[in-house]
Amino acid sequence: MMKWKKLGQIFEFNKSTLTNTFVSHAQSPQAIIHDDFVRIYFSTRKSDANFYYLSHIQYIDMDIEMKTILHTSNHEVIPKGDVGCFDEHGIFPISPIRVDDIILAYTSGWARRTAVSVETGIGLAVSDNDGYTFKRFGKGPVLTSSLNEPFLIVDGFVRSYNGVFYMFYIFGKKWTETIESAIPERIYKIALATSVDGINWKKNDGNQIIDDVIGDEECQALPTVINRNGIYHMYFCYRFATDFRSNPDRGYRLGYAYSTNLIDWVRDDKNSGMELGKPGEWDSDMMCYPHLMEIHNKVYLLYNGNNFGKDGFGLAELIES
Repeated sequence: MMKWKKLGQIFEFNKSTLTNTFVSHAQSPQAIIHDDFVRIYFSTRKSDANFYYLSHIQYIDMDIEMKTILHTSNHEVIPKGDVGCFDEHGIFPISPIRVDDIILAYTSGWARRTAVSVETGIGLAVSDNDGYTFKRFGKGPVLTSSLNEPFLIVDGFVRSYNGVFYMFYIFGKKWTETIESAIPERIYKIALATSVDGINWKKNDGNQIIDDVIGDEECQALPTVINRNGIYHMYFCYRFATDFRSNPDRGYRLGYAYSTNLIDWVRDDKNSGMELGKPGEWDSDMMCYPHLMEIHNKVYLLYNGNNFGKDGFGLAELIES
């Protein structure tokens, strides 16, 4: 069983300098480990001229012990996409990975639509200044919809094992419209793609790799993976397809699975070691958007709590696995 010690909420949006530019949220924290500090990227929001939200990437730097915030960004880390592109209306989230002397960021681009709320794709951006800023590799996505994954390709988490890049991502299975919702709601599942160069990807089109536990309309999001002693551990979040925004019983929880080969996964939520906080705590109603990271042989889990990360994100430390 995985056992975690919660260290509390480590970043609060409303107490940061980001409020000078952005209106809310610090969603989907994702880290790059430097020699003497940890850079944590996340997605925050501001409004456009029509009062629609646009998602932007910002970051904080924390000391290597994960106790003190050293710096908060307030510059354009990645510009939003061009008109008509897959990331025209923002990026949420990114998955950074160091490759030699550069940092690659696999971006989740969002573009608003009319019949449904959004379409997405996974892009690539590159930084040659230690992740201070990124430049797009191209204007289009590196992973997008296909015959059996017709929409909502997003949430790419990339790691390299034995010379192969593995991308765990989500794909949309259908949009649904129910009594509880006036607009179609999306249903999405976790899948896997591989690449030898990090640019050209091969996916097993339409193959869901994590079993459902609350029915086929379960929504699975933001997988994150780490290797410990020959076992691959995945955390992700899942929820019901409808009535999840205001009903805590149907909102996001953290799921857990393990594998010995990165392809076949055994879901084992009861041994995740992560439970909702006590009533009134910042993660009492929701836990979502997890990210695993290893620092000096310690394993940490970044995650968002209530309100989809509107107020910030927190941290847990693995104490037994």
